[in-house]
Amino acid sequence: MKSFSVPGTDSRLRYHDLAGDGPAIVFVHGLGCASSCDYPAVAAAPALRGRRMLLVDLLGSGFSDRPQGFGYTIEQHAGSVAMLIEALGLPRVELFGHSMGGAVAVTAATKLGGRLHRLVLGEPNLVPGGGVFSRRVATMSEADYIAKGHAALAYASRGEGNDIWAASLAGSAAHAVHRAARSLVTGSEPSWRSLLGGLAAPRT
Repeated sequence: MKSFSVPGTDSRLRYHDLAGDGPAIVFVHGLGCASSCDYPAVAAAPALRGRRMLLVDLLGSGFSDRPQGFGYTIEQHAGSVAMLIEALGLPRVELFGHSMGGAVAVTAATKLGGRLHRLVLGEPNLVPGGGVFSRRVATMSEADYIAKGHAALAYASRGEGNDIWAASLAGSAAHAVHRAARSLVTGSEPSWRSLLGGLAAPRT
């Protein structure tokens, strides 16, 4: 695993950099998830054999740092991903984003210009209002979510059959999850759907 010092945060974002050829595929995970947990099996798929891949844990998740002073908004997460890509000097990348990571990937794509080769989204957040879990998180104050909501959501999710996500959520910073959920519910202006429509690169 490698680390990247995110400018302006005094924090490190950590990621797996799997060697290979072609435009690097950058994986961005959803709320309460971590690419280091979600995507190793995807990276091992025969269809992707030989490709360079970056499995990025966003700040507050997985192996990355959990700064208290970071806002964890979609815009800020996207900025850290774009800065990582630029710092690595990657001339062309393919972004994959799932759920919250879809909104992060769309926003990061707008910052990359000609570096973006392709954008692939799975169940992306494209409009304000959030999803099932982000809405549940955002209904609580940050203090209440940290005190009791985070552990309760992880416990309930295990009971609902979401064992892996529950474990990943439990390992995420509660303040980071809450702030990101609030950002998803608030949305962006222009919307992530509008930003997606304005991209010139191929989109799936």
